[in-house]
Amino acid sequence: MFEVKNGMGNERTEELGENHVGTSAKTPLRDDAFAMNESEKIDRIQKSVKDILDTLGMDLTDDSLQGTPKRVAKAFVNEIFSGLNPKNKPHLSTFDNNYKYGEMLVEKNITVYSTCEHHLLPIIGRAHVAYISNGQVIGLSKMNRIVDYYAKRPQVQERLTMQVVQALQEALGTQDVACVIDAKHLCVNSRGVRDIESSTVTSEFGGKFKEKDVKREFLDYIKMDTEFESL
Repeated sequence: MFEVKNGMGNERTEELGENHVGTSAKTPLRDDAFAMNESEKIDRIQKSVKDILDTLGMDLTDDSLQGTPKRVAKAFVNEIFSGLNPKNKPHLSTFDNNYKYGEMLVEKNITVYSTCEHHLLPIIGRAHVAYISNGQVIGLSKMNRIVDYYAKRPQVQERLTMQVVQALQEALGTQDVACVIDAKHLCVNSRGVRDIESSTVTSEFGGKFKEKDVKREFLDYIKMDTEFESL
């Protein structure tokens, strides 16, 4: 289940359509996904982008367009879809919880830049991540980095939410992890129905976060106003 919000503040919950249901939380990759190195992928994508632009009737001899195929190819491999490559996964170092902090830790308003795998258009939003330590803690920036890593691939928001939770559960050795993502999908905002006000909310709650009171506490935290003026 996921929630769709519109700009008027109305909320409704809808069942996922068949076109949006994935087979698992794993990103669908072929076994030979890394048979080519990054340079080879850039060369191949560059040719494909050039063919697309040529098919659309663009004049690729124009100064503004000459370098576009190469720029797009490099951006795909090195930036936008760099999260596909396991070598780019951040190392999630953990530390003993020596100060015995026993309440939930919440990292909110993590910027999400991803790409919808159905139309290859941007997904832009915020992620809110929390965990309750069972003896281990993790650096705050690592929570941002794991969101960014899984976001940098063709995605569906439901899968991204699950992948963030599962990665932190594995690193921390606890099921007590939660994630909520609120994002705009440009495949909805800029094409089709062109609804610029709506956003999509997904959530994944593990362990203690499935308990009503703990879930409510987490949701209350992410609604808190924590805006600070620049120092």
